[in-house]
Amino acid sequence: MAIFDSVAELIAYCKEASEPLWETVMRSSARECGISTEESWSRMGLRLAAMREADKSYDPSQHSRSGLTGGDGEKMRRYYESGQSIGGEFMGQIIAGALRMGECNACMHCIVAAPTAGSCGVIPAVLLPYAEKFNVPDEELIKALYVTAGFGAVIATRASISGAEAGCQAEVGSAAAMAAAALVFLHGGDEEQMANACAIALKNMMGLICDPVAGLVEVPCVKRNVAGAMNAFSAAEMALAGITSRIPVDEVIDAMQIVGEMMPGSLRETGLGGVAATPTAIKFKEDFFG
Repeated sequence: MAIFDSVAELIAYCKEASEPLWETVMRSSARECGISTEESWSRMGLRLAAMREADKSYDPSQHSRSGLTGGDGEKMRRYYESGQSIGGEFMGQIIAGALRMGECNACMHCIVAAPTAGSCGVIPAVLLPYAEKFNVPDEELIKALYVTAGFGAVIATRASISGAEAGCQAEVGSAAAMAAAALVFLHGGDEEQMANACAIALKNMMGLICDPVAGLVEVPCVKRNVAGAMNAFSAAEMALAGITSRIPVDEVIDAMQIVGEMMPGSLRETGLGGVAATPTAIKFKEDFFG
């Protein structure tokens, strides 16, 4: 969904048109897809429903075919509900949500690629618990998803959202940046704060490699979604506090692309470097694939 070439252009258009960022993205997306704004809104609502349905479909007894993932989301839920967790219930819900969604993906459930299947846990993990905590209506969540789409589209246009092209910084990093902007929106922040949150979150994951064990989107991918979700939360909090990114978001996006191009192929989803090249990972691959 190519809408704007830069976040600066997107924000400038919003100010000139005197309309909120989510609405600008919705109208631009509808034009790009050749549909009405009403149809666009309906489709985004279906994505929200699909995120919820995927979360509800989680089965703690189910493990992926490889056996690498399964049940961790339930372990996290039991832990935070025990009242002993460090971060309390809200933080626990975010962590558990990211684990659940990542495990659902590994177990071949229907998920929403946001922006990719490998990073599908980040956005719902922060938006759904936020909505529950602050009693947010679906209308506002759909608007928040348009915010994620707007920032994600710029990242995809200027750089990449593919781990094979630019490492996991382009997948989980982009998802965290998108989610951070959405959280700022939901909590009443303005467009500049959304941009700062996006930049901070993306900088925090700059250089993150893509190193799936045995080439499967499970280890370290699922737990890395948790890191992305917590990164989104902290970036949004900083932006809402008035903390700014010293490097403009568009320059951060460009830097991520350059870093991705500098990464060797072994660190871009090939399963040949990083934790995928450890003795344990190599042995698992040999045992699993024979």
